[in-house]
Amino acid sequence: MNDEAWPRLHAVTDDEVAGAAAAVRVSAAAAQVPGRMPAIYLGHGAPPLLDDALWVAELGAWAEALPRPSAVLMVSAHWTQAPLTLGATEAGVPLIYDFYGFPDRYYQARYPAPPAPELARRVADLAGGEKAIAHEPSRGLDHGAYVPLVAMYPGADVPVLQVSLPNLDPDALLELGGRLRPLRDEGVLIVGSGFMTHGLPFLLEFALDAPPPDWSMDFDQWVAAALERRDPAALAGFRDIPSARYAHPTVEHFAPLFVALGAAAADGPMATPIAGFWLGLSKRSVQFA
Repeated sequence: MNDEAWPRLHAVTDDEVAGAAAAVRVSAAAAQVPGRMPAIYLGHGAPPLLDDALWVAELGAWAEALPRPSAVLMVSAHWTQAPLTLGATEAGVPLIYDFYGFPDRYYQARYPAPPAPELARRVADLAGGEKAIAHEPSRGLDHGAYVPLVAMYPGADVPVLQVSLPNLDPDALLELGGRLRPLRDEGVLIVGSGFMTHGLPFLLEFALDAPPPDWSMDFDQWVAAALERRDPAALAGFRDIPSARYAHPTVEHFAPLFVALGAAAADGPMATPIAGFWLGLSKRSVQFA
């Protein structure tokens, strides 16, 4: 696909961008605890997210509103592998362009973030030791990891470790998030990267600013209500919601939410710095203090 064939967003004004960024900063500032890094779940869209001035500004403002992380621990929808597997911990490992049919320029992206070998050792310890994990040192960041990071930390100056989703079971991922929770007190930003709705086969209009289908709005509203109640049991039973079969015909883009939710403090504040729709899919992104 060339650039001319790729759908475009309507133009946004500088005032709209600035207003959206300001709203994100206010929301993110309200869900923080001194001395503890929040855990977050975000929508990573697709590589053209980085052409969306509004979404880039929202992600950038979110990062600005957070404490500066000592490192980022990234759990992306685009890597499911058992057992828990740690990606590259040395510099120079190339990105993974795990998408197809996009304009050529998206395959030229670079994001040379520093590796995080010390974080890898801590993750191994918290996960149960070397016998409980695996290593894949040649695996770089996939687009679920680097696309949002380009917007959030464009200088590529924060160490990053990507780990796999070891399974797609909500309860197991909540437990994993709980094991990783101590990292938040060490300045590590735990990021679950997915998409709150991801029913690509059921989209009828291929436009970035297309109106959201009913199933996308319904699932988004249901998740928002369950998060507001802080009801992980309801969220873990998401397959029982009628709209889930359309919102998540496969569940890997919802699964990272459970890692972030498991890493959250049960009684801590929560915020939704980013909401709205893109390609008719929910951008809802949440922060747990």
